[in-house]
Amino acid sequence: MAVVRLDALRKVYPNGYVAVADASVEIASGELLVLVGPSGCGKTTLLRMIAGLESISAGTLLIDGRVVNELPPKDRDIAMVFQNYALYPHMSVAENLGFGLRLRGMDRAAVDRRVREVAQLLELEPLLDARPGAMSGGQQQRVALGRALVRDPKVFLLDEPLSNLDARLRLHMRVEIARLHRRLGTTMIYVTHDQIEAMTLGQRIVVMDRGVIQQIDTPMNLYRRPANRFVAGFLGSPAMNFLSGTVRIDTTTELVGPHGTLALPGVAWPADWAGREVVIGVRPEDLHPVDAAGPAALSARVDVVEPVGNEVFLNLRSGEKPLVVRLPPRVVPQPGDLIHLVPDPAMLHVFDARDGARLEP
Repeated sequence: MAVVRLDALRKVYPNGYVAVADASVEIASGELLVLVGPSGCGKTTLLRMIAGLESISAGTLLIDGRVVNELPPKDRDIAMVFQNYALYPHMSVAENLGFGLRLRGMDRAAVDRRVREVAQLLELEPLLDARPGAMSGGQQQRVALGRALVRDPKVFLLDEPLSNLDARLRLHMRVEIARLHRRLGTTMIYVTHDQIEAMTLGQRIVVMDRGVIQQIDTPMNLYRRPANRFVAGFLGSPAMNFLSGTVRIDTTTELVGPHGTLALPGVAWPADWAGREVVIGVRPEDLHPVDAAGPAALSARVDVVEPVGNEVFLNLRSGEKPLVVRLPPRVVPQPGDLIHLVPDPAMLHVFDARDGARLEP
């Protein structure tokens, strides 16, 4: 296990493009940290910098207190699992697992012993003589994990390892990786664009956008207290709803915007917010249907109904504004129906309309 510390890491390409801007985070020994964000946000570049596959333009990278900026990958005591598995098709599973150890000059008996240990851990023993082409995607992914595990490195780096699997296998392998991490207690840094994967795997999550770290926190803190509008909109499925407008404070608090005037009973914002341009965020589960229209309700027309078994997602239009509501599968409105919704005042998120930063009353 190892502590990994990034101090203002920066990656700038020769054309001036800043792929990673001053990334700073400390990954605790034995922690599973997830880097998440949309395509092009810099998460894979940052992982490759840690691995030594990308040069560092500025900043300091330390593994167990040792600066490794200039060390080649083989001297960093890390192991990386790639998106495409990168297995040797002409080798058996046993040969794939032991290949890296043989390259390092380990004797055959020690290699065989270590391969057997890892195969047992990953339930690959029946497949040791098989070749990758005869295995499923999930089995190949376990072999790729095993090839990293046999080395017993200080740090595991995983670059979107589940993205090539179907939904059922992704769910299964997600559980396997979480179980494996709990059993090994090894430091892991995991890259994904899938926010559900990030939320379910990460002990902490680093949310990135356009090369900049937006927030670092536990999954539930990110969900409940997003630092800005980007994080709020990125984490959560379905995504958070946003309503923009101007704050009006009289006997009640109101939001005046393109949707009309929405009264917010039970909301007490500072008096100096009056006249301020804000964006209100409300999760789909925090919009509740009511029987009739009123000053505290949004009226919306049902556009598309998505039943997913234990819940239903309603895609709505309130004027030109799209909204999504999460409901239990009881009496479900039909496309074309007009419904009225009241946001839970205790669950509102407020962001500055100019820079998207979270505002605290």
